[in-house]
Amino acid sequence: MENIRLNVALLRKRVPNLTTAAKSVGLRPATVSNLSTGKIPVGRAEVRTIVALAELAGCTLDELILRGESAEMIETGIKTLDLFAPISKGGTVGLVARPGMGQLVVLAEMLYRLKREGYITILIKPNGDHPEINDVTSDVDFVTDSIDETYQAMISSGVNKDFVLTADRSFILSGDMYSLQEMLDEKGISTVTTFLVDLQGEAVDEDLPYGPLDTLWHFDADLAVRHKYPAVNPIYSTSSILEGSYLDPVHHSIQQRAQKLLRRYRELRSLVNVHGLDRLPAAELYIYQQGEKLEAYLTQPFYVAETFTGKNGVRIGLQDTLNDVRKILDSSADAYSVEELSFIGQIK
Repeated sequence: MENIRLNVALLRKRVPNLTTAAKSVGLRPATVSNLSTGKIPVGRAEVRTIVALAELAGCTLDELILRGESAEMIETGIKTLDLFAPISKGGTVGLVARPGMGQLVVLAEMLYRLKREGYITILIKPNGDHPEINDVTSDVDFVTDSIDETYQAMISSGVNKDFVLTADRSFILSGDMYSLQEMLDEKGISTVTTFLVDLQGEAVDEDLPYGPLDTLWHFDADLAVRHKYPAVNPIYSTSSILEGSYLDPVHHSIQQRAQKLLRRYRELRSLVNVHGLDRLPAAELYIYQQGEKLEAYLTQPFYVAETFTGKNGVRIGLQDTLNDVRKILDSSADAYSVEELSFIGQIK
């Protein structure tokens, strides 16, 4: 099947307020979001939906739909992100979380890792008083105060560099990010991987808090409360790389099996919290125990948190993650307890 996906960058540029625009033509913002991230493959979308999006963007269907385009994945070495919601190089990642769920720790870890892989990291300081953002500046090459200053920093670094740009949602709402994108397009700077955060914690209540995204990381209150970090929801987080045949078939198969197990585990966990383990039939008890082990394995020590956790940060290659998750799914990790799988690297 031919690789096809939405031109998310074009949508983001042409239709800044996509939530309102989508509703005005009878489209559900959630549908548009799922199409952008690949949760709904373009090939399965209704024709009227794609036509309506093209009309909103003022473009042709050929401009809106990218065919045969390769999507390069940035391997982060963070198990749950690489498995369930990988980053598309040059794409936009939206972090959806309420305060206290660990989004800034994940962001700080990403900046730490990507800077060491040669990316030039830039943070646009948000408007207002947000002292918590100081926790993520250690591995930032440029901390800027405005869009113009950000543009100048990128130009001075060289147009052929790989950039990582971090900004608060307020720059999306003001339209400043779209202005920056237009200026960068004119200079031919295209390899900019963008992380968008919401320091106000309002994004969780919006259908399209950042406009179209290539990758969505949805943080989970339950995981955060139980200190299962990174508290990124493996079921609701997604990426355009997962669409069509961009993803390696083995990766896709393991990712789908892992999501199915975790989805059922969460259902069973709700029952266990009320009635206890004794009420579960033997078959469902085993599924529960498998899910519990997989959830534990997906926790991971971060480099930026070593001082606080006392655990050394670890980087796990994608292939090792896939092999370990397959062991858990195939019951080959039955010899390990939940405690032995918590906050480790590779299964030894």
